[in-house]
Amino acid sequence: MQIERELTKSPKRSYHLGNSQKLAPYVFVLPFLLSFAVFFAYPLINAGVMSFQEVLPGDVSFVGLDNYKGLWNEDFGAALYNSSRYTIWTLLLLIPVPMVLAVLLNSKKMPWSNFFRSTLFIPALTSVVVAGVVFRLIFGELDGALMNSVLHLFGISSQRWLYSSSLGMFALLVLAGWRWIGINILYFLSALQSIPGELYEAAEIDGAGAFRKLIKITVPLLKPITIYVVTITIYGGYAMFTESYMLWAGKPSPQNIGLTIVGYIYQQGFQYFNLGFGSAIGITLLGITLLVSLLQLTLTGMFRKED
Repeated sequence: MQIERELTKSPKRSYHLGNSQKLAPYVFVLPFLLSFAVFFAYPLINAGVMSFQEVLPGDVSFVGLDNYKGLWNEDFGAALYNSSRYTIWTLLLLIPVPMVLAVLLNSKKMPWSNFFRSTLFIPALTSVVVAGVVFRLIFGELDGALMNSVLHLFGISSQRWLYSSSLGMFALLVLAGWRWIGINILYFLSALQSIPGELYEAAEIDGAGAFRKLIKITVPLLKPITIYVVTITIYGGYAMFTESYMLWAGKPSPQNIGLTIVGYIYQQGFQYFNLGFGSAIGITLLGITLLVSLLQLTLTGMFRKED
């Protein structure tokens, strides 16, 4: 009888922190929240406070809006102009070109498509520092530099690529295209896989050609991934620093033709040790990026409810 009573007793439930359904979601998101707080929120708040200070070794004092007033200078204007121009050109390069290449690689008629997919992605695995050094040699001013050798084939004299605003921007765009086109192709390829093939078959029955199917079916259905690629391209354009730094070997570019906003932050904050002014530049860059991104998302209808 004693044994039967023991067996009929309901087993005691053992509660453990990990078994709590209410606490489990918070436990899962805790690593992200901690990393966000330590590596983003705290530095952002600290930079915001520092932007109103003059930070000197052993001496910190509040200067109000003086750092922001100091942004009205030629160097910041050149940096903002270069970063904005670079961003616009990368949008024109890194959106349509990868989209078209992704459509070609997604076609069943494309030979060696897997080979081209892997080949175009290889630059993304290369260190941007190494790539910058190589491209600095490619766009060298000597007659034996690769780009000048190509020009000689067409009877054009050697160019000083990194001493001209337009030619220097061209070098930056070639480096950006070489590095990021493969990644954007993968984004568009993943989106193309989700488009039903029946849509193309129905369009063919109606007599639509390849170009009409691209305009009427592919491009509209790629809108979500296109907006995402545009957003990260805008961020990448304004955040560009290493490419410019390596092309000009870490030295000031002639007439600031290669100076970017992030490069200006590095110059003021770490070369001139003007941390307060550098923080003001960083907060201003954050505001510009957020404003441009919100404007782009508003114009593309991401904040409108679908019918």
